Amino acid sequence: MKKSKDNLFSHLREFFTIFLPKQARRSSHTILATQQVWNMLLSFVCCATGKRVESLTFADLSRENVMNFLDKMQQTKGWTPSTRNHRLARIRSFFRYVASIEPTLVFYLEDLRGIPLQKDVNKSFMLEYMSKDAITAVLRQPDPSKKIGIRDLFFLVLMYDSAARDCEMLSMRFCDFDPVGKVVYLLGKGDKPRSVPISDGTIQHFHRYAKTFHPQKDGFVPMFYTIRHGKKGQMSDDNVARFVSKYGDSAKAECSEVPDCVHPHLIRKTRAMLLYQAGMPLELLAQFLGHNDPMTTLIYARADNEMKRKAIESASVVTGSVSPEAEEATWDGNEEMIKRLLGLG
Repeated sequence: MKKSKDNLFSHLREFFTIFLPKQARRSSHTILATQQVWNMLLSFVCCATGKRVESLTFADLSRENVMNFLDKMQQTKGWTPSTRNHRLARIRSFFRYVASIEPTLVFYLEDLRGIPLQKDVNKSFMLEYMSKDAITAVLRQPDPSKKIGIRDLFFLVLMYDSAARDCEMLSMRFCDFDPVGKVVYLLGKGDKPRSVPISDGTIQHFHRYAKTFHPQKDGFVPMFYTIRHGKKGQMSDDNVARFVSKYGDSAKAECSEVPDCVHPHLIRKTRAMLLYQAGMPLELLAQFLGHNDPMTTLIYARADNEMKRKAIESASVVTGSVSPEAEEATWDGNEEMIKRLLGLG
């Protein structure tokens, strides 16, 4: 059992430092997301077992403890079934790795395979987004007279203007924002970079934010950071989710169109839909959003009922709408035409 305890953390270290980045060639976003899941899992198991983290063994990562962890996250963090399944996959990926290099540990992988996936509603043709009035109300909520309000307002404005993913915002460095070229450089999924144009209004927010939070103009410091033990580190996605939700709740009090749950990815979807409604072609929108597969972008065309309604109304104007009572049939009283129509003429 002592050997298992020692090997757990040596395997975790090799999994994150060698296997994922060098052998599996996973992106930095994927590695970070996997690390966050494992940090939460280990913290939960420590509380459940009463052990210190360095004392945990493979046996502590049992099916029961992992299931209790997933249930707890659904209750406290609002994980959807798809999110739960995705986090479970990240946990299992480590056990597949250790089973491949140390067959005696395959038992733990088989144990976790007993955790069933949760069924979720098929939302492949559903798209959640906000109206223009709703997103405007959300962007009005941060108070720019306060330091934290300056940060939150710039984050929301930049996220909306660039339609950036949450992870792209958090991995952004100060030097990635180019106010002269009017672009921001984003590192997307698979560590694929792209440049996105930004508006003059966003650049004004940037200068105010930079003056307050980046007076030294250190290009390699995270654009959005928190300070721990005197060092600037990347802001967490939990922190972003917290203040986005807070501003969504306050915005709903003044605009009924704001949905009950406002989250970071909703801002990206809203920007994309409003650009599509404004006439941006799907091919260009796919590039703007950093979609590897342009077919992914088709969901915006499928979901936009307003554009479909206008198209139907436009077609109705062309074809005309005729009331049966308002128009007299051309054959009424015309015996010769009636004979020809019946083949008797």
